[in-house]
Amino acid sequence: MTSDNESTERLIAGVERAVSVLMALADGPEHLGTNELARRTGINASTVSRLLATLARDELVQRVPATGRYRLGLRLIQLGNAALAGVELREIARPHLFALMQATGETATLSVPAEDTAVTVDFVQSPSTVRSVAEIGRPSVPHATATGKVFLAWTGAPIAAAPPALTPHTITDPQRLAEEVARVREQGWAQARAEREVELHAVAVPVLDGRHRLAAILAVQGPAGRFDEQAMSAAVAQLRERAAALSATLMWS
Repeated sequence: MTSDNESTERLIAGVERAVSVLMALADGPEHLGTNELARRTGINASTVSRLLATLARDELVQRVPATGRYRLGLRLIQLGNAALAGVELREIARPHLFALMQATGETATLSVPAEDTAVTVDFVQSPSTVRSVAEIGRPSVPHATATGKVFLAWTGAPIAAAPPALTPHTITDPQRLAEEVARVREQGWAQARAEREVELHAVAVPVLDGRHRLAAILAVQGPAGRFDEQAMSAAVAQLRERAAALSATLMWS
């Protein structure tokens, strides 16, 4: 018969092994296979395989179909939301989100770069009845959102060879998308007009850290009928002012 202490020890050991796999994925190359993870963690390959299957089910890791290898999953961003509540970036950015919402009347969002896209970590909702709804933990679509285009422009992440069309306005030609990303980098801001969702417009700007690396992305999004070209142009000026202030704070910190 198994004692409570022995059962508890096994549960703790299982968690420790799962954490070891996650840490190995975080510290290693972009993608790792089962055998390589077993070598790095000292856990036998069959156990690593079962751990990966469990972690993948909950989207803590993701299997790359082309290679059969694994990488960290975006669900880790969602699990980190509780910790992010105490992170300085969200604390110092929140007043800027409120100011952007008040100045534009639209939803303001804060995103951070993840492995292959940017993920929303905070937002302030528009007070309007008809409004764009943001969601913490939601990843951007690099080729079809203003936030995603900023991510591509400032991280140098590769452009998909055949990005899917989400609306009739989505940019799906890789060459045209590359030109769009270059223009975003040159002008310092991005926009998306009904490219991810019909009737949704957005503009976004980068927030840089002390080493001029992408630390975050500020964006404003709203219904196309109200958040038109003139409103987006006015929002860009507000965004750039707030991003500059936030960048200065990060550099000072």
